[in-house]
Amino acid sequence: MNGFMTWLQTKFVPKAAKVSNQRHLVAIRDSFIAMLPITMVGSIAVLLNFTIVPKLPAAIATPIRSVNGVVWWGSLAILSVVFVIALGYNLAKAYGVDPLAGALISFASFLVFIPQSATVGEVSQWGLININYFGANGIFPAMVIGMISTIIYSKLMLNKVTIKLPDSVPPAVNKAFASIIPGIVTIYIASTISYLVSTYTGQALNDLIVKYIQQPLLGLSQGLVSVIIITFFIQFFWFFGLHGHNVLAPVIDGLYMPALLANVEHMAKGGLVENLPYLWTRGSFDAYIQMGGSGITIALIISILIFSKRRDHRTVAKLGLPMGIFNINEPMIFGMPIVLNPLYIIPFVLIPVIGVVIGYLATAAGIVPPVYVQVPWITPPVLMAYLATGGSVMAALVSLINLVIAFIIWTPFVIIANNIKEN
Repeated sequence: MNGFMTWLQTKFVPKAAKVSNQRHLVAIRDSFIAMLPITMVGSIAVLLNFTIVPKLPAAIATPIRSVNGVVWWGSLAILSVVFVIALGYNLAKAYGVDPLAGALISFASFLVFIPQSATVGEVSQWGLININYFGANGIFPAMVIGMISTIIYSKLMLNKVTIKLPDSVPPAVNKAFASIIPGIVTIYIASTISYLVSTYTGQALNDLIVKYIQQPLLGLSQGLVSVIIITFFIQFFWFFGLHGHNVLAPVIDGLYMPALLANVEHMAKGGLVENLPYLWTRGSFDAYIQMGGSGITIALIISILIFSKRRDHRTVAKLGLPMGIFNINEPMIFGMPIVLNPLYIIPFVLIPVIGVVIGYLATAAGIVPPVYVQVPWITPPVLMAYLATGGSVMAALVSLINLVIAFIIWTPFVIIANNIKEN
């Protein structure tokens, strides 16, 4: 066992840390984070339209519903556009080239793959764009196209395939001219590929990516086994001092965030909760297994304050309680510490796995609706599940049950720790 732990610490963990800092993966993670203001405002609009607005008098409800519809149009309806711009910016910045130019070229490259005509009735018109290409369904194509186009642009910039102006030229002008050739080459490559794909397949590349990459991956992500594996590895990385969510962000956000956004879009377009397209989304993890932070450590804090006789543990718990209420648990992770603590590895890994099974089965059985509202991750436990499911009392109850189970499992280990001498 000691040999295995040593191998993990010396071989596996450093490689995992290196992967978590890989610039392409970091750019994807940061781009999803950058979208938060847009996704939040859109989610709030959808939440209001399906909770509070229906209870208002028609004279008041109608204009509010219309305003919320406009908010949706300017937020969730254009999410793939927001994402591809953010991705171009973050990836170009990671390569050390002009990030604003990277964002614009990424956006332009994304646009050239979108069909330039649409059929209205029996008439085909040029210059019409199907909004579905801009919404949540376009996130994955935006990721692929934005990534490749920004890499091409950045490589050309780094290899000095640029226009060099005299030093007397203002820096802003020099920077803009330096991006001209890389930008032209990148957009022409994207346009040529778009033409070839649409000509020889009869479909846009975006549609092919959704059909053959996005949908199969999202389908795999919806199984209970996949959800358990993701949950296990989040806890596993945290135990070794690595931010589990950051390490797995490209997987979690790349698969489960589009599922959440698709659910939000479904509701925004007047769909029914019973027909939500995805069972498990990014917010489902937060609603059912991130109470107080990874490991449902708010339950650990409560158990320590009730049963612990160790002064050091009680001090850390008291300091960690205010932050734990808002799902920030670094004081507990590194203050107890839970990191590399053999006493706590079993409950720390086991509790979220049990919690995710309960949350998943409750959702699959229709006891609680799937999560379809993006709620800030700092929302206190139980309230998070209530809001994320559009006001489901049963979802709040399932979250509370997970919290109680976590408390029951943490408590024996807290009592055992009483017999371990303080350092």
